[in-house]
Amino acid sequence: MLQLSTDHSFHFELLRVLAIAPYHGSDIGEVLEAAGKIEPGSFESFYSVFNSLAENVLARGEAIDSSKYPISARDAYFAASTYFRSADFYLHGKKDDPRIMALWEKQTYAFDKAIALLPVPAKRLTLKADGFDVPAIFYGAGGEGKKPTIILGNGYDGAQEEMLHNCGFAALERGWNVITYEGPGQPTVLRSQGLGFIAEWEEVVTPVVDYLETLPEVDMTKVGLVGFSMAGFLCVRAAAFEHRLAAVLAIDGVYDVAEAFLNVLGPALKGSIDNGDFVAAEPIFRGMLANPHLPTAARWGIEQGLWSFNTNTISEFIDKTSSMTLKGLESKVQCPILVGLAEEDMFFKGQPERVMEALGERAALMKLSAKDAAGEHCHVGALKMMNGVAMNWFQDVILKK
Repeated sequence: MLQLSTDHSFHFELLRVLAIAPYHGSDIGEVLEAAGKIEPGSFESFYSVFNSLAENVLARGEAIDSSKYPISARDAYFAASTYFRSADFYLHGKKDDPRIMALWEKQTYAFDKAIALLPVPAKRLTLKADGFDVPAIFYGAGGEGKKPTIILGNGYDGAQEEMLHNCGFAALERGWNVITYEGPGQPTVLRSQGLGFIAEWEEVVTPVVDYLETLPEVDMTKVGLVGFSMAGFLCVRAAAFEHRLAAVLAIDGVYDVAEAFLNVLGPALKGSIDNGDFVAAEPIFRGMLANPHLPTAARWGIEQGLWSFNTNTISEFIDKTSSMTLKGLESKVQCPILVGLAEEDMFFKGQPERVMEALGERAALMKLSAKDAAGEHCHVGALKMMNGVAMNWFQDVILKK
């Protein structure tokens, strides 16, 4: 595949932005122009280029008379929102950076302007959970009668807004209602409630399902759940306890979150952690962060982990991720699960196979490969193909057609 940056992490994030162009999330020329301006490995450059692009596109959207040209305005607002999220992406190494809040306010503003201009305007919600709130957005399919509905959740670093472009429009096109949400550790909950990730994801998903039960346009016998990236664990965990789900799609399958992270931390740090020697592990960990030559993916992964789990030390991080495993929960999963496997996944290699083995005949495999340009993490860059396979499966399993 053509590389969008000599820095592989930057390449992937640029591809991620480019990939949602078919679903109204970006514009190809703008992203390619941005790619050419970003200095490889420079987090500040990534921020600066995307922030400038976001401001320009937002201004363009604001200049459009949305009462006369709603689609043109909507597309500009959606793209601006995406670019503001991209500007924020690599800033989490300094938790008190004021740009983290400011950029999120702008991405939310632009996104809300866009979803108000959909054929069926979307509705932002605040759902009550046990000890926290679950922000959600409901997108109605329109038309008469009860409809199948898909719940979309993002993972380690992604926003619910991104999920509209990743999978939401694909479901709406097929006549499904869509609801997106966020839980602890994810962008809005982390910023507004100060809560890091939790393993007990059923506490997040169940209030969403409860809400759907109140809607006359939702067929509660036809509700599916999708988990993207690390939510490939979270969604299966939720399904072990929330049995109103008719089917679940893990894009891609994750069996043990801590194990996956440990495998990319390097032998010295992994060895100390495996031996339970956190006294030795902490200076190794800090030394990695102080190394100016640490690869971008490793630096971002560590900084994002400390931020999203609301931790300050490697021991705290491992303690919080260690409970994120499907071990012991396999028998509790009752509904069919489609397990995604990306051939060239750089984050969760080997994890989908473990989910398949654990779930046995309840699981089906969705393996997409590099030869189809679909081998990247979460099949980024091949969303049309991935959504085709996924929605066909949902149709067969949930609609029984």
